[in-house]
Amino acid sequence: MTALAGRVAVVTGASRGIGAAAAGALAAEGAFVVRLARTLAPARHAAGEDVRCDLADPAAVAGAGAAILAAHGPPEVVVSNAGAFLLRPFEATTVADLDAQLGVNLRGAFALALAFLPAMRAAGRGTYLHVGSVADHLAFPGNAAYAASKFALRGLHETLLAEYRGSGVRCTLLSPGPTDTAAWDPVDPDATPGLTPRARMLRPADVAEAVRWLATRPPHVQVDWLRMGPMA
Repeated sequence: MTALAGRVAVVTGASRGIGAAAAGALAAEGAFVVRLARTLAPARHAAGEDVRCDLADPAAVAGAGAAILAAHGPPEVVVSNAGAFLLRPFEATTVADLDAQLGVNLRGAFALALAFLPAMRAAGRGTYLHVGSVADHLAFPGNAAYAASKFALRGLHETLLAEYRGSGVRCTLLSPGPTDTAAWDPVDPDATPGLTPRARMLRPADVAEAVRWLATRPPHVQVDWLRMGPMA
């Protein structure tokens, strides 16, 4: 029997990239995976369910969370992965740019946690995983708005870790380095000095394997923070 057979997993930002790969990895462990993304068409299939949800809209997140809990009960795993990415010099970054980054990377993550963590605490079990970034603990040029949102996400994670310790719910922050997804398409890192070439980046499957590993640790194992990146 696979590790998550018969259990429910929720993955946000699951239409592509890390989210899609993570959803596939959890399904391979037997989980019924509920995938959330604003571009997904609502659908139900053998391996799970697709839910259209804009993670930047707190009301939409609350509604989706309530519907999932009513249909499936508290999930065994939540992967809070949906995110926005911006690479822009500070003096060219507007307050609106910052608001857009915070809207998904922090406010959306906060709303998702509110939607699921109380029910997971009541059930006394589960793994709640935030996907952060190398930019949640290291500073890079051109990252002012993105890093501000990811550093804030790490602060949220640390607080949830403290509040839910001993509840049976494990909170983990996964901070991957540069990963070859469509988020890099507008930037062209291969042609930009100082950025990691795409051929040397992590692959979504690499991060998904870390998600799978974290989600399948024995109940007595707590991993607070996992950092990973490409070889130098």
